[in-house]
Amino acid sequence: MRTRPLGTTGPQVSALGLGCMGMSALYGEADRAESIATIHAALEAGVTLLDTGDFYAMGHNEMLIGEALRAAPSDLREQALTSVKFGALRDPDGGWAGYDGRPAAVRNFAAYSLQRLGVDHIDVYRIARLDPNVPIEETVGAIAELVEKGHVRHIGLSEVGADIIRRAAATAPISDLQIEYSLISRGIEDEVLPTTRELGIGITAYGVLSRGLISGHFTADRQLAPTDFRSMSPRFQGENLQHNLSLVEALRKIAEQQGVSVAQIAIAWVLSRGEDIVPLVGARTRERLTEALGALDVMLDDADLAAIEQAVPADAAAGDRYPAAQMAHLGTDR
Repeated sequence: MRTRPLGTTGPQVSALGLGCMGMSALYGEADRAESIATIHAALEAGVTLLDTGDFYAMGHNEMLIGEALRAAPSDLREQALTSVKFGALRDPDGGWAGYDGRPAAVRNFAAYSLQRLGVDHIDVYRIARLDPNVPIEETVGAIAELVEKGHVRHIGLSEVGADIIRRAAATAPISDLQIEYSLISRGIEDEVLPTTRELGIGITAYGVLSRGLISGHFTADRQLAPTDFRSMSPRFQGENLQHNLSLVEALRKIAEQQGVSVAQIAIAWVLSRGEDIVPLVGARTRERLTEALGALDVMLDDADLAAIEQAVPADAAAGDRYPAAQMAHLGTDR
């Protein structure tokens, strides 16, 4: 598999990464055996970057990845790079209580993640959202101390804007920024992406299929469980959903002309945006993983890109990325 640099200070990683969140939380029931088989299939295909968060089902996702790594052949286990988000506070009922970026909390979160993953270091470590009560310099400084001690290899950021990126980079070397980026979520293009490129910081792009909305598989009559994030997401509601699915149908026509799936052309579009961008695919099954990997063979020329832009213009999506209460924590508003 092709590789891409994770910024000027980070490692070389596979051109696609595997986002493992959906194997544990927020998108309905997942099959544990199939999840582990999917992680193994990803490693066998050359995927090196495994992304998780310590708060995904309160540690379940880290333990799942740890189990998969222990069961993988040693050569595949050694190629795996772990990217971990921390800081989100949960309660026993699954509720959310903000973010904690205090240095003591950073060290505490890392200790538990190392144990659950069963590794001696985390490759990329980042706070999931900015703690408004703690300067980013203090949080990044605490991660830098973990780097010095060998517990962490590289420092990342997640969902922050240009000003915070600059302040963080002035504190310690930052390898990459994880942020949502897709055909219908292009807010990073105005200020964030120019800033990361100026500073040599890579992008790991999550939500490249907008939580399945632009995968070509989501239908208007699909019933979502109350625990499924999409049941509360503005883009999946009422007229917003109908409008957004019409964009998918326009994209489907282009995909059919190419002889590929909607998901593959949507992922290929993100891949086309630059060598400094690594899309995370949230495949929960081997079938969906195989489809996503097919995007690596999709070559888009200028005419293809222009047709895609015409079918799905920037800012064409209806509805915000997150419910209103969560939008305040994001680095961009689109």
